[in-house]
Parts: sequence; structure tokens; C-alpha cells
Amino acid sequence: MLVVILAAAAGLFAGSYTYAMANPTPRNLPTAVVGEYDQARGRAFLDALGKSLGSSVRAHTYPSRAAALNAVENQTVFAVFELRDRGQDVVLDVSSASGASVAELLEQAAPQVGAQVGVRVTVHDVNPLQTGDPRGLAIFYISLAAVIIGFVGAIQLSVHARSLTPLERIVFTLAYAMLGAFAIAATVDWLLGALDLPFAESWSILALTMFASGMTFTMFNTLVGRWAMLPTWGVMVLLGNPSSGGAVSWPLLPSALGVIGRWLPPGASVNAQHTAVYFAGHQHAFPFLVLAGWALVSCAVFWTWRHRHPGGREKEPAQDTPDAGTAAAA
Repeated sequence: MLVVILAAAAGLFAGSYTYAMANPTPRNLPTAVVGEYDQARGRAFLDALGKSLGSSVRAHTYPSRAAALNAVENQTVFAVFELRDRGQDVVLDVSSASGASVAELLEQAAPQVGAQVGVRVTVHDVNPLQTGDPRGLAIFYISLAAVIIGFVGAIQLSVHARSLTPLERIVFTLAYAMLGAFAIAATVDWLLGALDLPFAESWSILALTMFASGMTFTMFNTLVGRWAMLPTWGVMVLLGNPSSGGAVSWPLLPSALGVIGRWLPPGASVNAQHTAVYFAGHQHAFPFLVLAGWALVSCAVFWTWRHRHPGGREKEPAQDTPDAGTAAAA
């Protein structure tokens, strides 16, 4: 049975990542449009771009370039098309920080389509990635580390610290989450200099991610015992990491994954960290609510059915007092 499970896990692991990342395809790409987009040449350019990308571009009109760029900062849209000179001149503002894969796709497709319809296209990157992270993958990697070490730590507690009481188990999970998150942030920022992190915020996001991941395993360990690794691996690794939007932006993921990923700890962690690093002042509550929700539900389930958890100390038998022993002898 273990041989079959391991073989299936290997196939599913490879398949889930390949399905999500091997061939990124635009499916629902929100963009902003300003300027003379209602002119014939401008409409022709936007229509041709939509067709070249499989009609996946969702153009939202804005009254000004400033309003459109504000939408980029709020991560409502991924790029801005400003049409000038009766639609014959297009300025494309991409945002690599919003999604490197999306920015690269538009940088390649827009000039090619412009050449076909006789429109000049100029590309600017209004929010580039940090120099230490040219592909935009560092946030995905640190979030992945927090997720994996989060539930691996809980596994280690279940194996090597079985005698922990329920409250002690929660406290020690929080302890290694805080320390491990600090180690991740310090290594990436202070030691390697790959990312300039808003340290306190990034540390808190990583700690909450590790705690939620660790308590998720503990919850499953309470519910299904020694098979807890299977649902944990499924939620966090097979489904959560490929759909997180960290390696491939969510508009390029299969549509179901793009929706599901935001409700799982890996996706919530990537979203919160991504906003903290690149969109300061525009943080959203949703990813924190997702992480906190997983942590609270996991703790509640574990605490409610703590008697089913395979760990915990045995109650020591009450010892007779000297007076009780004398009375019994009498």
C-alpha cells in the first residue's frame, strides 16, 4: 500500500505542476485602456490583440492614465494601454511586479500585433521587479519554504515530541513558526540581498503561513491519524503551490486553479507577500483572513477532538499520601 501511495504521489506531484506551469496560457487578463481607444485604428489594435491572445484580454476603460495606474497599484489590472494620435500610437505600461509572466507576454504580443495593424507600440515597465529577483520567483520560493517547513515541523513534533499536551503542541508550533519565519526573511534579505523586504510585515506573513500549515497537519493528524500526510500534501503541495500565482500569474493559470488558489494558504501567502514587497500602502485584508481562517479552524478542530490526537502525556496515577496509607493499613 505504501509503495502504491508513493508512486501515485510522485505522478500527481509532477502532473499538478506540469498542468499549471508548463504551458501558461492567458484566460482572463484584466487591462486598463485610456485615451483615444474609440477610434477605428485603436479598436482594430485592441481587437487584434484580443484575438492573438485567444480573446482573453478584458479591457476596462478609465478616465485618465493616473486612474489606470492607480488600478495597477491596487492590482485590479495588469497593464495600461494608452492610445494616442487617433489610435495610431499606443503606449503600453506593463507592471512586472504585478506578474512577470503577464508582462513578458504583453511585451511580446503587443508590438507584433501593432506591426500587423499599422500601430506604433511603445512599452514601459512602470513597476519593475527588484534587481535581486529578475524573474519574480523569490516570493514564491520563500512562501514555499514557509508552507513546507510549516507542516514538516508539525510532523517532527508528532514523531519526536509525542508527549506534548494539546496546548503545548499549539505553543511549540507557534514558536517554530516565528523563529523559522525570521530565519527565512533574514536569509533572503540580510544575508543574500535578493529582496528588500518590509521586514516586520514579511516576517509576520511567513510566520502566519508556517503556523497555518503546521496546524493544518495537526488537524488532519487528529482526524485521520497516521494518514494525515496525504490530505496535507494534497492541499498544500499538489493543489496549493501550483495555484498560488507565485511562479505563474493567476491570469495564465487554468481558470479553476486561479480561483481556488486564493483560498489556500500558499496562494494567500504569496498574495500578501507580493503586495507587501511591491505595492506598499495597497495591502488587502483578504489573504490575511484566509491564513488566519485556516489557522483558527485547524486549532479549533484539533482542540475539540484533542482526545483523538495520537500524542499527549498520560495522566500520572495519584499517589497515596502517608496519612491515607496509614488509614488503609488500620
